[in-house]
Amino acid sequence: MTPAFVFLGLAVLVLAVAWRPHGLGPTLGAVVAVALAALGGAVEVGDLSRAANAQWRAYVTLVSVMTMTSAAERMGLLDRLAAIIEPRTRGPVKHAFRVTFVLSALVAAVLSNDAAILLMTPTVILLLRAVYPKRHPKFVVPFVFAVFASAGVAPLVISNPMNLIFADHAGIGFNAYALAMIPVAVAGWFVTYAVLAWIFRDALSDADAALGAWPSQPPPLSAGAIVVLVAVGAALCAYPITAYVDAPLWPVAATGAAVCASASVAAGHAPMALVRGVAWTIFPFLLGVFVLAIALERVGVVEWLHSLYASPPNRLATVGVVSAVGSAALNNHPMSVLNAFALESVPDPEHTYALAALVGGDLGPRLLPVGSLASLLWYDLLRRHDVVVRVTTFVRIGVLLTIPTLTVSLVVLWLVTRG
Repeated sequence: MTPAFVFLGLAVLVLAVAWRPHGLGPTLGAVVAVALAALGGAVEVGDLSRAANAQWRAYVTLVSVMTMTSAAERMGLLDRLAAIIEPRTRGPVKHAFRVTFVLSALVAAVLSNDAAILLMTPTVILLLRAVYPKRHPKFVVPFVFAVFASAGVAPLVISNPMNLIFADHAGIGFNAYALAMIPVAVAGWFVTYAVLAWIFRDALSDADAALGAWPSQPPPLSAGAIVVLVAVGAALCAYPITAYVDAPLWPVAATGAAVCASASVAAGHAPMALVRGVAWTIFPFLLGVFVLAIALERVGVVEWLHSLYASPPNRLATVGVVSAVGSAALNNHPMSVLNAFALESVPDPEHTYALAALVGGDLGPRLLPVGSLASLLWYDLLRRHDVVVRVTTFVRIGVLLTIPTLTVSLVVLWLVTRG
């Protein structure tokens, strides 16, 4: 076995994700990484089936959530977000900033952080350019950071694909996850908003009303849009009930997706439009990441992490901080799989350390753009809309955001789980 090939594969994966975060970039990086690890003798034939068996339930849930998101977008539900924000631009800009942050946080909680980035970022940029025709360059960076940073600690297990896969592997149910992480997420939201408001205080002190206007108000909700809205709400309400009776989440998510897809098709939308709304390339990427993590386990990385996490004192803080730094440097998907393996034999009856790993994995990507697919997708959207955020600016704001938010989030997690 040659560990150098495994680490070379990990480097290729990180560079591929950073180079092209959308499309086939992450998938090709994962394929090359696994091939290099196999060349080094650290991947076996049965590893692919092991990865698929471990993650297929999470994959079905993710496809279903993406389908519901795609249907909601095509039925005009998400266009209404701009109409909710637009009236707030008639007063001080800080009002619109606050509404943008809250709406982005809610979209991330209900539909996932990736969905919030993909849907809210272009909506907010176009809205700012419409209602502030002259002053939008002053506001666009604060507002896009509000969208990005609002998707902090995932309050629900469905709020982040990484968290869903990790929780499924660790045996953390929907309700147990929500009971612990909703207070952590709420505390993190307050800290994040306060820090952002302080960082961008000069721009947000502008009290002049908007001069432009959003082109048109959205029409009343159609019958199909109401069906989609009810289906998404029903699925969200069913998750805790399903978890309470110890049933899997994926049938509920799949049923909700089927209803939303049927309503969208009945409204005249092409089925292929819904299919294109699912990020299919993320699944071979996630499969490859899991296999690469198995290879890293075989060359000793997981054993090193396990010894680090198993050593008292301050294990919760150690797990959270190491996960945050590792996620920033390696990308939070491979780091989460390494954490899942490393924590398997660490005594953790309340899943405290597993949840701390997820807190670090959620917040660490604020430190470096390569830290998550969401941050890379965010950068790609900014590029498409001619918005420039320098990497140095990202890192500076990320450090100011991450240190207090991670600290408060871990303290709240400790308070929630210690009882």
